[in-house]
Amino acid sequence: MAETQAARTVREYRTAELAEAAGIPVRTLRFYRERKLLPPPRREGRIAWYDDHHLARLRTIAALLERGHTLGGIAELTAAFENGRDVSQLGELLGMGWSEETPVRLTPEALADYFEGEVTPENLAASLDLGYLATDGDEIVHVSRRLLDVSSALVREGVPLAAVLETGRRVRAHADALAALFTELIEEHLSPEAVPRLRPLAKSVVEAELAMAMDRLQASRSRPAESQTPSS
Repeated sequence: MAETQAARTVREYRTAELAEAAGIPVRTLRFYRERKLLPPPRREGRIAWYDDHHLARLRTIAALLERGHTLGGIAELTAAFENGRDVSQLGELLGMGWSEETPVRLTPEALADYFEGEVTPENLAASLDLGYLATDGDEIVHVSRRLLDVSSALVREGVPLAAVLETGRRVRAHADALAALFTELIEEHLSPEAVPRLRPLAKSVVEAELAMAMDRLQASRSRPAESQTPSS
């Protein structure tokens, strides 16, 4: 069994074998290589050897094409993924040492399904820059299940993903300021060691104040209309 698993891990394909496994003609495979949609194969003399990562990439390309992406768009997405943050940096993203967030692993086609029609190179680059996404081989890692679900819900409601990401960037600045405020408060009156233990209290204050602030804003916006009286 161990030998079978090891053989499967290092399985390699010649050009024709890879094309057959992916269900595409050899000329299509070569075209994808010319367009740099595939990473270079390992070479032994004149023989090109591909592996399961190349096969996974071909299946991803096929899935994205089925979802309406163009080859040019896929090439840009591929370049953005390959230039993205590596998953080994996830612990550093957003200073996540004590984070309650759960990372989510996604294939590129699964990410496209979450944000149908909105996974553009620009939005992907913004997500990488914010630290929402990292890359791990052929997979993508979203830093937070909650942020992923909220973002996709807003997009389904009709909010453009670019606007969601820009709002996230602005929220980040306010969140950093709030984190500094509460950390300074606890460290000044207690100790730095008390910060992790009292984080839930800070979280409760922020959630309550945000809810009340939205109530006040909604009330202030509806008050002028309610105060109007019919003209005689």
